[in-house]
Amino acid sequence: MNGFSLCPDAIDGAAEARRLDDAGAGACVVFEGWVRNHNEGRAVQRLDYQAFAPLALSEGGKILAEAQSRFAVRAASAVHRTGSLAIGEMAVWVGVSADHRDAAFAACRWIIDEIKQRVPIWKNEHYADGESGWLHPDNSPVDGVR
Repeated sequence: MNGFSLCPDAIDGAAEARRLDDAGAGACVVFEGWVRNHNEGRAVQRLDYQAFAPLALSEGGKILAEAQSRFAVRAASAVHRTGSLAIGEMAVWVGVSADHRDAAFAACRWIIDEIKQRVPIWKNEHYADGESGWLHPDNSPVDGVR
């Protein structure tokens, strides 16, 4: 099963991993991205994620389809949170099942890197000093301003 989704609620990583079950798979690799309490030397209190949903879902689906054609994977799935997230919450989940571990690791890494480059999801970091700043998925500032 392939699927890219946006989720306003907590991601259940175990439930997502079950979607990758395949009797022919010998490997499953999962990546979980969590909200951390710092970024580039600044203390972070929370994040807000916004997405342009129609394009995000379309591009996310394309990335997963490309992963299946580039790598020998049986299934690939990804979920990205939207809304307000606290420190420690899961912001993104990516999972891949494949016959062999090399393909699963390579595909999982490629998928998260492509999501961060291509999917229109932006985060607003709220800092301990009261300021906030919007960032593109690749962590670069929106409009060059933080």
